[in-house]
Amino acid sequence: MQSESFDVLIVGAGLSGIGAAYHLQAQCPDKRYAILEAREASGGTWDLFRYPGVRSDSDMYTLGYSFRPWRQAKAIADGAAILDYIRDTAREYGIEHQIRYQHRVVGAAWSSAESQWTVEVECGPQRERRTLRCNFLYLCSGYYRYAAGYTPDFAGVEQFRGRLVHPQQWTPDVDYAGKRVVVIGSGATAVTLVPEMAKRAAHVTMLQRSPTYILSLPDQDAVANTLRTLLPARLAYALTRWKNVLFGMAFFQLCRRAPGLVRKLLRARVQRALGPGYDVDTHFNPHYKPWDQRLCLVPNGDLFAAIRAGRAEVVTDHIERFTEHGIRLRSGRELDADVVVTATGLQLEVLGGIAFAVDGQPVDFAKTLSYKGMMCSGVPNLAFAIGYTNASWTLKCDLSSEFVCRLLEHMDRHGYRQCVPLRRDPSIAEEPLIDFSSGYVQRAIERFPKQGSRAPWKLHQNYALDVLTLRHGRLDDGVLQFSAPAAAATAAS
Repeated sequence: MQSESFDVLIVGAGLSGIGAAYHLQAQCPDKRYAILEAREASGGTWDLFRYPGVRSDSDMYTLGYSFRPWRQAKAIADGAAILDYIRDTAREYGIEHQIRYQHRVVGAAWSSAESQWTVEVECGPQRERRTLRCNFLYLCSGYYRYAAGYTPDFAGVEQFRGRLVHPQQWTPDVDYAGKRVVVIGSGATAVTLVPEMAKRAAHVTMLQRSPTYILSLPDQDAVANTLRTLLPARLAYALTRWKNVLFGMAFFQLCRRAPGLVRKLLRARVQRALGPGYDVDTHFNPHYKPWDQRLCLVPNGDLFAAIRAGRAEVVTDHIERFTEHGIRLRSGRELDADVVVTATGLQLEVLGGIAFAVDGQPVDFAKTLSYKGMMCSGVPNLAFAIGYTNASWTLKCDLSSEFVCRLLEHMDRHGYRQCVPLRRDPSIAEEPLIDFSSGYVQRAIERFPKQGSRAPWKLHQNYALDVLTLRHGRLDDGVLQFSAPAAAATAAS
């Protein structure tokens, strides 16, 4: 049976995949495309995570799409509202009809002779193998494994008689009402879970090895809500988006240039929230500098309110082992628990875990350089969408999708069939793709493409600069090589 062919295949029907499809329809309406989604529903992260209180730690004026205003009052939105926003976008623009569910991409082989990817897909619950073909492959599946999160090997865990659950595998039957809960972790998931579970649990303990920087902000943006009453929705949204982008950039630069000052400011805010007698230095004063890891956001100070009310506490210690009834700590203290939630992080996965080959040779992405944070040296007609670490995910993904569309238009205009970033400058030094000290990054970053020490191989983590380079920069920059092989051109005619 002949393989079905497309101009573009998008992998992933989450936040970035739906956005990519919109840009492709708007800028390249003649391109035939499909979205391949491994799961049974769209939404990606926001459909996968079902734990109590799941929400964004980015404001929706920057996490939302550039082309579709966020119209709700809450800027820090819960997971259900974000999922509705993604699916409403897909319906409004007719994107949902292009999604092929339960299509898991397992392999992709590039042929330079044909200027084409052959994509191996497992379809349906029986995982029937099929092949699809495309000229350009755009990966929008993020960079962590959906199958399972990260859980350390805790000593004695098999002895624990209570319920043990990772937030990524949360199911509706997890009953914690009136029970003693321990949440292991101190990141965004933990600080979301603790105040929400404290509403129904007998008591919740957040057990952490070391503190995280935590910032309390209102869940509503007063400026945005005011602008929406005075201006058309799109204009109000655009102004709020840039306000929040510029504030975020300024705060990040302040963290980099005056980390001591920011540490003092963040510590003082927590001390005010918890009162003068609270031991902030033990539980909320990290050993690393601000933004060496991502800051955690707590809307309206809900975590601090739960601690002040006595419904929750923070314990900073190391786990010695699990017991039948809870957790024994290195200090000798024992935490009784009916439910233990291991909010211990994610597992990163390189480009969807897909096995890639170029002209019969397997691709080791750890040996490639990332071009503009979205293509890989030596790999033709392939792009991937990943967001910023210091700002909202969608800001970068929107720009990456615009760049891909510009690239496709440029190739059509000049009759090119192939484009590939080539690493020609031996003086370019290699650096980690994600410069973060977080454990989930450090456990896997060596398997990812590297970034380079200079543009266009350098990730600047700077939205304003990326607007200039991705939206308006030259495509024929001496690094991207374009070609129209005779064999491919003949086959296409």
